Amino acid sequence: MADNTPLLRVTGLRTYFYTLDGVLRAVDGVDLTIGHGAAVGLVGESGSGKSVTALSLLRLVDSPGRIEPGSVIELEGRDLSALTEAELEQVRGKEISMIFQEPMTSLNPVFTVGDQIAEAVRLHEGLGAKDAWAKAVEMLRLVGIPSAERRVHDYPHQMSGGMRQRVMIAMALSCNPKLLIADEPTTALDVTVQAQILELMKELRERLGMSILLITHDLGVIAEMVDEVAVMYAGRIVERGPVADVFANPQHPYTEALLRSIPVVGMTYAQPLRAIRGMVPSPLEWPPGCRFAPRCDYAFAKCATEDPHLLPAGDQESACWLSEQGWRPTATIEVAT
Repeated sequence: MADNTPLLRVTGLRTYFYTLDGVLRAVDGVDLTIGHGAAVGLVGESGSGKSVTALSLLRLVDSPGRIEPGSVIELEGRDLSALTEAELEQVRGKEISMIFQEPMTSLNPVFTVGDQIAEAVRLHEGLGAKDAWAKAVEMLRLVGIPSAERRVHDYPHQMSGGMRQRVMIAMALSCNPKLLIADEPTTALDVTVQAQILELMKELRERLGMSILLITHDLGVIAEMVDEVAVMYAGRIVERGPVADVFANPQHPYTEALLRSIPVVGMTYAQPLRAIRGMVPSPLEWPPGCRFAPRCDYAFAKCATEDPHLLPAGDQESACWLSEQGWRPTATIEVAT
């Protein structure tokens, strides 16, 4: 395999839901590339299509949802969209693993956490029951759960939210996946536990050399965790590039608006947050032209009629007609290095 072959390449991904009210175009033409060992962030408001994108990569979209013909999802050059369900079962958990938003609903409440980790290992690694159980204990140790030999017998309800999330990470990493998809991995956790989970993911990425797709609406997490960021709005990626460049010099008005809405240290009550006006449009009827135009402070006539594609903007890409005119934003954020 050539060295420049990415781990994951997504081209023209469209995931639609056929409802009684019409066709809901949740993901509507997403292109995404993740390199070997890279960490890529996918960020945007609720309803922008981030989680549906993640589920689509593993073809976990249920009826009435459907991944549309022409969508290409390639893992090291192999088209996952063309695989049978039996072939996909060998990919899920083995080559691509996923951490879901809420561990309490993702873990089976009637089986111990050890049973659930061992099942994944037996299925993909072909280990016997004894070796699979030993692997489950080893994975709990790896993710920092104390007294792993004892806690492996616990049921999910006997663990705290942070512990359950660590179990989910242990299960996801038990078969040494090439790509870990983390969908809001710190949702509903307190700030201290959030920091512990994120630090754990960074450490495991460095130790195991896996790639990460981190999905979140928290720009602070993105700044700390990833190398590249893709900003998603209304079912599409509107900007992507190196995280430091995107945060210091956003090329799309939506990215600028997201950065402006972040509270900063030293703000007073006399400085209200700058919310993005309006609402995300309905995926049942996306507006013509640029989908952000109704909420954009810079929109002009062309934006309302012509739909922009991703245009080069230095080391970044931006789906904005202003990029053709050398537009520069006023909002920036410093990224820790």
